[in-house]
Amino acid sequence: MTLKESVLKSLEDIGGLTNYSDVLNHIMDKKYYDFGSAKTPGSTISAVLGDFIRNGDTRVKRIKQEGGTYSYYLTKNEQNIGIEVLTGITETLKITDSYKATVKHKTYEERDLHKLLSSYLKNTGIYSKTIFHEQSNSKDNNQIWTHPDMVGIKFLNLQTKASQDFLKSINRVDTFKLSSYEIKKEINNDSELKKAYFQAVSNSSWANFGYIVAFEYSDSLIEEMERLNQSFGIGVIELNANPYQSKILFTAKYRDLDFKTIDKLCKINKEFEKFIEQTEKLMTAEERYYKSTEKELDEFCDDYFENDTEIEKYCKEKHIPTNQE
Repeated sequence: MTLKESVLKSLEDIGGLTNYSDVLNHIMDKKYYDFGSAKTPGSTISAVLGDFIRNGDTRVKRIKQEGGTYSYYLTKNEQNIGIEVLTGITETLKITDSYKATVKHKTYEERDLHKLLSSYLKNTGIYSKTIFHEQSNSKDNNQIWTHPDMVGIKFLNLQTKASQDFLKSINRVDTFKLSSYEIKKEINNDSELKKAYFQAVSNSSWANFGYIVAFEYSDSLIEEMERLNQSFGIGVIELNANPYQSKILFTAKYRDLDFKTIDKLCKINKEFEKFIEQTEKLMTAEERYYKSTEKELDEFCDDYFENDTEIEKYCKEKHIPTNQE
């Protein structure tokens, strides 16, 4: 386990707000990492925690306490900490500029980016699934305008059973949000942007949110992205080799679900149909079966990375440029 992974594991074990000193003690108690002859391991842990914030790693957040000290926590545990604890100024992550690859001849494939995206989405509470258009019943040249590359679902996580049952009895649609993702390796000019954008408009019409996702964008396209986003509502995500440093450049606008198109996609593509079936199964599961049904959905959806070592190995194997290259 690397030092960075041991810090993340300790934050997960601790569960709530904590400081660098408690993280250090936890690492040493659990023997997650051997500091060897390091004279100031506390300063090292403090620096690692600070790097999460400075590098825009969305897995970790911090709040400033009285006296100027910081407490840290995992983003995924935020809703369990309690708003009364987070009444201080919560520091949103300072996003750094994403790495712009300079290698002209790239060997990675577009679908190699799917696992990076699924890991980013999973960290934000979204289950995602790749939809293979080549497996569809309808074989025509317009498949790219019908099928999204990936679909995602996020459930509203209410803390009490009473509130969960109440919301479901009023309007079950409000308990989840569906998203569609159109993925590209790179978008370098206005022509590529418009083609990708209107492809996303077409194949995300059924979803609550539609996004374009790319590993590289030309800086010259920002103004046009903003114009298209304001006009048509498709969001833009910039994917990073460290998926947790990916960022939303423009947020997608909410739309009501188009059930007729969802039905059409279910008829055309069995994987999409199964994704919808798994979603419905989880929403209607009895409380005693919820965890097993949630696990079933998780196993059906795309794989995601468990730690940073896996990410580094994957990017190296797939020749995906990283910040270190």
